[in-house]
Amino acid sequence: MAVSRALRRLLRVRDLEEEQSQLALESALGELRRLEHALAATAERDRRGRRLVEAGVRQGQLPDRLAGIEETRAAVRHAAVLEPKIESLGDEVTTLREEFLARRVERRQAETLIAETEAEEAVEAARVGQQSLDDWFRARKFRKTSAAESAGAESVHETHSSAPGRT
Repeated sequence: MAVSRALRRLLRVRDLEEEQSQLALESALGELRRLEHALAATAERDRRGRRLVEAGVRQGQLPDRLAGIEETRAAVRHAAVLEPKIESLGDEVTTLREEFLARRVERRQAETLIAETEAEEAVEAARVGQQSLDDWFRARKFRKTSAAESAGAESVHETHSSAPGRT
C-alpha cells in the first residue's frame, strides 16, 4: 500500500500552515523590535532634553531650559503610548510563537506518519521479494530433484529391461 495522496496532501497543508505561522511570527517580531527601538529612541530623547535643561540652567538660557523641558515631556508622552503597545505586541508574539510551534509539531507528526508508512512498505516489499526468491529456489531445487529421480527411474527401468535372460 503506497502512501496515500490524502496523507501527502495533509503534509503539504501542514507545511503551508507552519510557513504562514512562521511568517506571522517574524512579522510580529519585526514590529516588536521596531517599537522597542522607538522606545529606546524616546529614552534617548528624554536624556537629551534633561541635558538641555541642565545646560540652560548653567548658562542661564531660558529658551534652552524650556526646549529641554518640552523634549522631556514629549519623550514621556511618547513612552506612555509605546509601552502598552509593546506589552500588547509581546503577548501577541507569545501567542504566535505557540501557534507556530504547534504547527511545526503537526507537520512533523505528518512527516513521521509518512516515513513510518514508507518504512512499512519497504519492509513488506523486501519480504515479498525474499518470498519470491525462496519460491524460485524451492522450485529450482524441486525440478533438479524431480529430474534426478526421473533419470534414476529410467536407468533402473533400462537396467531391468536389459538384464540377461529376460525377454
